[in-house]
Order: sequence, then C-alpha cells, then structure tokens
Amino acid sequence: MPTLPVFSLRMKDRPRCRGRCRTLAEPNAESSAHKVKARDRHPSRRVRHSVTLSRKKAAPFTSSPQTSSSPDPEELPQIHPLKRKRPLQQSNILNFQSLPKAKKQKTTSELTQLHFDTVSSLKACSICGLSYTIGAADDVALHKSHCSRISKGLEWGKEENRAAVKQNVRVIESRLDKVKSRILCVDCSIGGVIGSKISILLDTINRSLSAPPLTPSILKSSKAYLFLTPTSPTRERIVGCVIASRIEHAMEIASPAEESDNTEDLLCVDAGLFCRPELLPTTMGIPRLFVSLDYRRKGIATQLLSAAAATFIHGCVLRPEDGQVAFSQPTSLGRMVMTKWGGGRVRIYEE
Repeated sequence: MPTLPVFSLRMKDRPRCRGRCRTLAEPNAESSAHKVKARDRHPSRRVRHSVTLSRKKAAPFTSSPQTSSSPDPEELPQIHPLKRKRPLQQSNILNFQSLPKAKKQKTTSELTQLHFDTVSSLKACSICGLSYTIGAADDVALHKSHCSRISKGLEWGKEENRAAVKQNVRVIESRLDKVKSRILCVDCSIGGVIGSKISILLDTINRSLSAPPLTPSILKSSKAYLFLTPTSPTRERIVGCVIASRIEHAMEIASPAEESDNTEDLLCVDAGLFCRPELLPTTMGIPRLFVSLDYRRKGIATQLLSAAAATFIHGCVLRPEDGQVAFSQPTSLGRMVMTKWGGGRVRIYEE
C-alpha cells in the first residue's frame, strides 16, 4: 500500500476530527508531553529523544491526510548549535606586539673633581720624593703604593715562597738576626710570579733613584739579591735589594789630593766625585742598591754587598779592596756605603 505524505499543521489550522481521530491524537499528545518532560530532566539525552520522537511522528497512517496527527513545532525540542570560538584576529596580534617596551634606566655619569686655582696643584712628597697631582685619582693611588714600598718594603707571601721552590731560587743566608731574616738570590731574567715581583721592585727603585730602567741585555746578565725580613709567621717583606751585573771595565776614583792638585786630567762623574779616565778590568758592577727607609742604618746594605761578592761568580770570592767591584754613578748615600764597605777602593763604571 503506498505511503501518504505527512503534513505538519499548526493547532489553529488543524481540522477538527471526530471519533477515532480525536482518540488517536490525544495519546500522541500525552506521550509527546511526557517525552518533553523527560528531555528536560535529562539535557544530555536531548538529541536522542528528539530523533526518536521525529521517527515516531513520521510513521505513515492508513487514514487520509486530514486524519493524521503531527506534533506542534513549538513542542519539538530545540537543538542549539555549538558555539564556535572566535578566531584570533590580526589586530589583537598587532596590539600585543605593539605593547610599550620597558624603558632603560639612564645611567648617570660619575662626577670628577676639578680644581680651578692659580696655585700649582703639583706636590712633592717629603718621604718618598715622588711628585704627583693633587686631586688626580691615578696620581694619588700611584703615590700611595709607591710611598708604602719605599718606607716599608714590598710584600712577600706564601705564593712567592711556593714559586721560589719551583723556580730554584737560592737562599744565600738565613737566620741573620733575631727576627730570622734571610737573603735570596734571583736571576733578573726569571719569569712567573718571582719575575713579576722583581719587575715591580725594580720599577720602585728606579723611581726612587730617578734612574732609567735597566736594558734587557743588562738584566739577562744580572742577579738580584733580596733581603727579606718577616712581618708575621706567614708573610715577609723585601726591605733591601742589590742588583749585581757582569761588567768588563771601570774607572778608579781619584784621591782627595789628586782632586785638589789637578782636575783637568780627571773625569767628573758626579758633583764632587772625580775619576781617572783610564779603564781598568773589573768583574762585577752594582747598578742598583736600595734599602727601605724604615730599615736603614741596620747593616742591610753591607750584608747584601758581601753576599753578592761571595756568590756572584761560583767558586770565586770578589774583593772590593782589590778593585774587583764597581758602582754605577752612586748617590750621596750610595757613596757613603761604597766607601765604608770597599775601603775607598771601589770603582765607578757607566751603564
């Protein structure tokens, strides 16, 4: 039997049926209302109930289209579409990228003390004799370190002791006095920790004596004799230094009688110091001799000179009385030491 199409009519347009049509429509309405209530109680089954209800309502009747009953669209469950998330817009990305960056804090430049004065700001230290500029940070720091070395000596600690063992530094004499001072012999061409310490020491001595630095060829054939005195159980200070070099010729110092009789035949080396111009063979020269201010007049210079004369040449002790030792342009204090130690027989040579 062919199926008839089902027409969905509204309640107001639906024709009133008598008898059997009314009895068929009422149960369907009650079942629809019952299913709608069940759907409301179970929201998760909304789609399944709606599909079942639509299938039941779509079943064909054998009666005419006027007698078929279809549910009211208002009673059918409403299926809400799933909400779709809004895609990220390009404007949001641009707004995120255009956020203001954190501003860098401006660093303020350090202020420098300036001096505007007609009086000269150059000052000469009365202790070390170094001239420096007042108010200049570099000059003040240099003067402070230099003055401390001139007065108290140069530090010598555990690091230097370990390096001295590795670099075969010779101990010439030890336990020289009550404080157990000692004398070390170091090659001036040595490197490492000891070499840097010798360089600092020579720079300090050259500044103090206003002398030029020794050339590399002189340092290569020279030895440094250091006088170390302890300041604590683990630390010492270099308070005296003698640099001994190998030379070939030197000049003999003229006697006071020769200076008074005829100065034309003599060579003036320094103010009040005259030498005979003849060059005499000499073995050892002393280009640098220095003792810290706080340790002078204690015999440190003579002990260093004697140690150098005894050990500079292995197996040969040099005698200053025989003219085997010479000084390089001594100062007034150096001349006093030279005269006292060598008995007036020490010679003079040019570097």
